[in-house]
Amino acid sequence: MSRRDEIECWLTDMDGVLVHENQALPGAAELLQQWRDEDKPYLVLTNNSMFTPRDLSARLLASGLTVPEESIWTSALATAAFLKSQQPGGSAFVIGEAGITTALHEAGFILTDTNPDYVVVGETRNYSFEAITRAIRLISAGARFIVTNPDATGPSAEGPLPATGAVAALITKACGKEPYVVGKPNPMMFRSALNKIGAHSENTGMIGDRMDTDVVAGIEAGLHTILVLTGISDQAEIDKYPFRPDEILKGVYELVSSEPVESDAI
Repeated sequence: MSRRDEIECWLTDMDGVLVHENQALPGAAELLQQWRDEDKPYLVLTNNSMFTPRDLSARLLASGLTVPEESIWTSALATAAFLKSQQPGGSAFVIGEAGITTALHEAGFILTDTNPDYVVVGETRNYSFEAITRAIRLISAGARFIVTNPDATGPSAEGPLPATGAVAALITKACGKEPYVVGKPNPMMFRSALNKIGAHSENTGMIGDRMDTDVVAGIEAGLHTILVLTGISDQAEIDKYPFRPDEILKGVYELVSSEPVESDAI
């Protein structure tokens, strides 16, 4: 039975749920407005650690969606929050863009390539052989290896691009050390998001488009999970997995209502 009528807070993935190739998906703007009207705390989540919340807020606005930067939670922010809890005022050597460097700075970390506590690998389109070599040597010398998200590839108009997970695999192969990965499907990504908005798992819903990251992490974090079919997963993909979301919807437009609607509760 659906617990949707008990949900007081929402977490939602961004790409494939609210937007597709910088176009708002049907119902996305209306759903965000509904949450604002009902004063329901929410966060828009992304595993991509390249951009700051301000960048993403501007990108969403260009797609026709109003999401303030404080309502966006990235794997970079989750990584910075995790490292701050582990070692306040620590240091890190970072391979990544403004998303992760800004988040670590704001968490009180020092960025250095000299004897850092951590090597942090995030999303970037400017991987350099020198930086990867430095990361391998620092990890081999004892720095702890952290990765913002496990995605091996990312989308582009021309086809897949190598992403954070692919570069992390290269580093692991070279130094023999496995990283700790903070982003989805690690449920820590959701737990840190819950902490940010003061939510509890038992009355929080999670909307995603991927079985292998969104849904499994949502289940492990104890959330009410909703899979929408506007992104990666279709029924054939769903059938590959031994777990199921609480609900499967055609798109977020099915959530736009003043009253909870009946759905395919699993």
